[in-house]
Amino acid sequence: MTSGLIKSDPDADPMAAAEDIVAAFQIDGEPVRGRIVRLGPATVDEILQRHAYPECVAKLLGELLTLSALVGASLKFEGKLIIQVQGENGLEGPIRFMVAEYRTNGALRGYANVDALGLESLLAQTPNPDLASLIGSGLFAMTVDQGEDMDRYQGTVALEGETLAEAASLYFAQSEQIPTRIRMACALTKDAKGRGLWRAGGALIQQVAGDSTRGDTTLAWDHASILFETLEDRELIDGELSSGVLLYRLFHEDGVRLFEAKPIETACTCSAPRILSLLKQFGAEAAAEMVESDGFIRVRCEYCNKCFDIRPEELL
Repeated sequence: MTSGLIKSDPDADPMAAAEDIVAAFQIDGEPVRGRIVRLGPATVDEILQRHAYPECVAKLLGELLTLSALVGASLKFEGKLIIQVQGENGLEGPIRFMVAEYRTNGALRGYANVDALGLESLLAQTPNPDLASLIGSGLFAMTVDQGEDMDRYQGTVALEGETLAEAASLYFAQSEQIPTRIRMACALTKDAKGRGLWRAGGALIQQVAGDSTRGDTTLAWDHASILFETLEDRELIDGELSSGVLLYRLFHEDGVRLFEAKPIETACTCSAPRILSLLKQFGAEAAAEMVESDGFIRVRCEYCNKCFDIRPEELL
């Protein structure tokens, strides 16, 4: 993995692409590492436009997609990271379930399961609902999937904090014992032609534990955390602001080393053969009950919103 030290001319860095990327960075000479994600037309906009979620739901899903890339890009093997937030039965808000998946080949997908009537009622009372209002008393879970022949690892904690970034930071503190700071934002912006375009962005820093060589890393971490908290939402979603410039603004006093950016794109794993295989597991009697008046069984992928028309004889 190549890297470049960002100095006085961050725009000159060829690795500092602005959108649909994830990149690691290191504060130069300090025990603090991080990653930055910028999502735009090839990722978050495509996903959110497919479903036409209400704005408060779209923003939260955009942040969850950002988080999955921020964390998933750290995986050292081929596989995927799945992040879920969901309410507990009887205590949930109008967003019953939300999931984002990042695969190590750079593919991203996600969706939200929403109680439309419940959300309408909430918005009538609270025009700008917070995380607790949308999800309710819930759970935050991260699942690492290394493939069919490997065991999955899942960590689950109570969904706490005023924002998704706070909830994720608490997860790392409780489940991984890694001091972590996360900032994320998602908003509907305008493209060059004035059309609506969803953008999202996020950054994460983590403390590297002290040892006999590094000594105590607490002071360096506290210093980096103070600088990191000056990061603004508008900077994260600015399609004209490169990652290099953004990081230089934050850490130019110490210097920051940006590693090669990895492209991200929207991709779903659904296909007609997969749908057929799934339907065959239900059995002939159950499949017969799914047939609609025109003779087709219709299955819609919750992730990409694509509809598959299946003839009953294809299940034989």
